[in-house]
Amino acid sequence: MISGTMDLPVRSLPRALERAASEFPHRGIGLFDRRGRVSERRSWSEVEAAAKSAAGRLTAAGVSAGDAVGVCLPTSWPWFDHWLGALLLGAHPLALAPGGPMGSAEASIRRIEAIAERLDLRLLVAADSLRRDAQALAARATAERTCTPAELAELTAAPWRAVDPDADALAYLQLTSGSTGLPRAVEVTHRAAIHNVCASDEAMGVPRGEATRHWAQAMVSWLPLYHDMGLVGCMLLSMVAGFDLWLLPSRSFLARPRLWLDQLGRRGTTIAPAPNFGYQLCLDRLAVDELEGLDLSRWGAAMIGAEMIRPETMDGFLETFGPQGLSAATLRPCYGLAEATLAVTFDLLGEGVRSRPSPAADGDQRVVCVGEAIADTELAVVAASGERLGEGDIGEILVRGPGVFKGYHRDPEATAEALRDGWLATGDLGFLEGGELYLTGRLKDLLIIRGQNIMPHELEWVAEELAGGGGVLRSGAFAVDRGAAGEQPVIVQETELREPAALAALEDEIRLAIGRRLSLPLADVVFVRRGKIPKTTSGKVQRRELRARYLSTQLESLGRDSS
Repeated sequence: MISGTMDLPVRSLPRALERAASEFPHRGIGLFDRRGRVSERRSWSEVEAAAKSAAGRLTAAGVSAGDAVGVCLPTSWPWFDHWLGALLLGAHPLALAPGGPMGSAEASIRRIEAIAERLDLRLLVAADSLRRDAQALAARATAERTCTPAELAELTAAPWRAVDPDADALAYLQLTSGSTGLPRAVEVTHRAAIHNVCASDEAMGVPRGEATRHWAQAMVSWLPLYHDMGLVGCMLLSMVAGFDLWLLPSRSFLARPRLWLDQLGRRGTTIAPAPNFGYQLCLDRLAVDELEGLDLSRWGAAMIGAEMIRPETMDGFLETFGPQGLSAATLRPCYGLAEATLAVTFDLLGEGVRSRPSPAADGDQRVVCVGEAIADTELAVVAASGERLGEGDIGEILVRGPGVFKGYHRDPEATAEALRDGWLATGDLGFLEGGELYLTGRLKDLLIIRGQNIMPHELEWVAEELAGGGGVLRSGAFAVDRGAAGEQPVIVQETELREPAALAALEDEIRLAIGRRLSLPLADVVFVRRGKIPKTTSGKVQRRELRARYLSTQLESLGRDSS
């Protein structure tokens, strides 16, 4: 753990925006269009002015301090205007995914409807298409509370009073990933948000001897702002540290990942985060002959988090992009979650991605070191009984520190379950070694097969490797009851294949590989088209939902006799 109590530059996020506008006049936000060209750039002063104007229009729409305001928009100026505008007038903004390739329109509306009702949103700022879809599906809470940016722009701004909140007051709401059910809304205080980004700034800079704000000029990201890594790790960090923030549309990155890599060589010394699948996508989509002219020598820190980190992805990324100037020291695994604001640990050595054999797996399964706890933060690993475990023993990860959330909004039962005597029970599994954390999986996703504990990703990685999709074609694993045979695993794999013979051959390969590597028979292997596995807005497989669809025969599977 980085020791000491940090001195924070400001006590609240409104003051952080005010400080960015006055102290970093040469910095700001640039938004790229779909083709990766800069469509517009605003200084932090201009960002603040637009947010103040939006605060007046939100007030005219009936929003007051203390209200929950949903912002369901893609990365855009209206997103910044209304999220920050709500923050300035003392309302509590909540960023929601506007829907898209991660799921159908109906699933997105049902999800938003449940969130709007549970959290009692005062207003939902969204596109008119969302309201029309909500009306068609009789989603009243969503339809009646939706107001479009264009409608808000027509309002005459009402007088409003800027708040000067206490550091421990609620600042905003952040949805959890929802990988095991409907996402809950995490309450994040001003102190938690500012401490977390300052501690991250310090941790990222340890290998260079000083915080990143002293040597980095810009953050370049394609992460959506409704995800905590995009909101806290990109937007709020840039605002507090005084970086330029350059944002690509997520869909543009998914279609052309080189757009992201190109910008990392054009914006000075940069920092940039991404989950494992983002790095894998770069590997899958870029051929060797497409790398000419790419310069990654000024990529100062590449944070890797949000999902399990695959050693083979990181090895391949370094091998492929090393000739373009990428250094092993640039790759910096980290661990975090919304309930801790964001960051919990960072790799502090800057020696590249380090991994070791997992104590929980037979064979060559390896797990990645995600580093040490950030400033003022403690880690513990405990057994199901609550007893603390020693080094190398796998258990549930507990976290205590300034970033730990106040609770889930309007959900005291879930809050009581997650907070234990000041410690956050993360639901993640891992072990400590030399003060560093290694993640092994999720407690709730654990499969118990013949008395053996198996993490779903151990099966999924095997299937994805054979399917050849990397970060694009996903796999989901879960267990089903087979009567006297007990629990047995099922694999659902996305594929581009359609021929029955090819599907049968791939099934045989998956069954054989999992049998050899993990000594497990599979109850079933099901193939679906790309994008048909349910995922969270951040791309995590929703295994519970997938299992429910399988059991209810609602999966749109590709049969052996498909053509």
